[in-house]
Amino acid sequence: QVQLAESGGGLVQTGGSLRLSCAASGRTISNFAMGWFRQAPGKERDFVAAISRNGGSSNYADSVKGRFTISRDNAKNTVYLQTNSLKPEDTAVYYCAARESIYSGGSYYTLVSEYRYWGQGTQVTVSS
Repeated sequence: QVQLAESGGGLVQTGGSLRLSCAASGRTISNFAMGWFRQAPGKERDFVAAISRNGGSSNYADSVKGRFTISRDNAKNTVYLQTNSLKPEDTAVYYCAARESIYSGGSYYTLVSEYRYWGQGTQVTVSS
């Protein structure tokens, strides 16, 4: 079992930035591929970004490419999502997710169904 706890959300103006953190406990995340998803009210949970076990590969939703950056520090058991140039349409609850992977690099996962472990989420609100 691994427990995930997101933090760093808040209220920002359009164009602002936030750094989201996902702290893991219970097991080392070096064995896990990690991802960030978001869910706006009344909508499905959508993929935002994913990163391989060793951080060597990552992938982003088209809507956030060039603005968001996913990273990880396995020594701190933490994954980050740097969000820049925020827009009102980025408003959502942001979730961290983890899944075990036998591949250390080159593999990441973009579907909700591919992840086993989820955090409780952190709210990001972008005002216009």
